[in-house]
Amino acid sequence: MKKTTILGIFCSLFAFGNSYAAGDIEAGKEKAGICIGCHGTDGHALNPEWPNLAGQNVKYIENQLHAFQNGDRKNELMTPMAQSLSGDDIPNLAAYFNSLKAQ
Repeated sequence: MKKTTILGIFCSLFAFGNSYAAGDIEAGKEKAGICIGCHGTDGHALNPEWPNLAGQNVKYIENQLHAFQNGDRKNELMTPMAQSLSGDDIPNLAAYFNSLKAQ
């Protein structure tokens, strides 16, 4: 019984883990105006060289933006964009793009 309960809890966390977002989706939507030129109005990039962000994992987006901010990852377009973001902007943007439907 104990193994079944633990397995059930684990499965529940896994099932809801990708959809959990600590950021504010509406605030992220407002801030996403700076992203749409490359990543599209619906999170689907028009240029195949740029990533689609719609439905992307929250932690992945947060980690990539932090990497651009602190210089661990460099890109002539993304580095200055990420460096202009505040502490709340990153989780908000991640929540917003995670909430969009992936293709």
